[in-house]
Amino acid sequence: MKIFIRHLLCGVCLFLVSTAQAHQLSTSYITLDATNDSQFTGSWQINVTDLEQQIAFDLNQDGDIAWHEITAKHSAISDFVLTSLTAKSTTAKSIDEQACAFSSSAPLQLDSHFNQPYVVIALQLACPTAASNDALTLAYTAFFETDANHKAIVTINQQTRVISKDNPAQTFDFATSSYLTTFNQYVYQGVLHIWLGLDHILFLIALLLTCVLVRKTSKWQGIESKATIFKHTAWIVTAFTLAHSITLTATAMQLVSPNSRWVELGIAISVLFAALNNIWPLVIRLGWVTFAFGLLHGMGFASVLGELGLSSDYQLLSVLAFNLGVEIGQLAILVVALPVLIWARNYQWYQKWVMPAGSLVIAIIAVQWSLERI
Repeated sequence: MKIFIRHLLCGVCLFLVSTAQAHQLSTSYITLDATNDSQFTGSWQINVTDLEQQIAFDLNQDGDIAWHEITAKHSAISDFVLTSLTAKSTTAKSIDEQACAFSSSAPLQLDSHFNQPYVVIALQLACPTAASNDALTLAYTAFFETDANHKAIVTINQQTRVISKDNPAQTFDFATSSYLTTFNQYVYQGVLHIWLGLDHILFLIALLLTCVLVRKTSKWQGIESKATIFKHTAWIVTAFTLAHSITLTATAMQLVSPNSRWVELGIAISVLFAALNNIWPLVIRLGWVTFAFGLLHGMGFASVLGELGLSSDYQLLSVLAFNLGVEIGQLAILVVALPVLIWARNYQWYQKWVMPAGSLVIAIIAVQWSLERI
């Protein structure tokens, strides 16, 4: 049994470390706003690493990509835009779709998301009809062949949609914007972020690893009462939920403006503390500590919501829906993890091997994140 557990932990460790190295998933951002009834202007922001897979930038093959090497490929980038994006408009008077035309001629710019360089490509979209008053369908085909997990966050006239390999086209109905449409989109985004946000997941798991244990005579032992476990877990999850809901709302509504770099570093440190505290317990009652770190995680959630943008018509609804999505995603993790931990809590191999080793793996990943974010 011990040999099996060791091999299992080694496999988990390698998986998590390799996953941690790809901290941010491949994501691009498209923003378009109507300038008149049939014209839109905006930009498409693409990670340099993603774009380099489609267009060879390293002209001198020195292993580094310089800005002049990117701008030298402006024509190729413009061609890539035309082959990757298509749009069609539909008017209220007709169900027939009419093709719109993309173009990109303005100089390239440079921006960053999550400390990664992004090329900013100016976009112009011309439609033969008054698309800004009716509906526009955007189809997106970039990067899916090389990365099936790639996502595009598309915002047109303050309406946000997510495009993925499974949903490569999205329709924006400007004539019938509804509470329900906005609510569903932002709930989905909240669920998506908690499931893809490995730092938030590992923080939650580090806390859950000892929710089924109690410290006695300098050793971890399984809690016999399931009611006590549920009570302990509920207190931890409630503290985390309340804290991140406060700062997510305050930050998203621009009541506070924290430095995102320090927030991300603080989140990494919170994961490190939670993991090491399982191995060398300094704080046994984690409620207030969880609340304090939850404030940081809420600011991290808000940074993602900031990337999505808030609906201009339903700002508060967007924040609340996104937060609800985070809670749903968090609850799903809890529903899967807690029964397994309750089952394993009284076994010596869990108390002596799995919990400490799992915490150590999480701590190693958190150290790596902390160094990356300094």
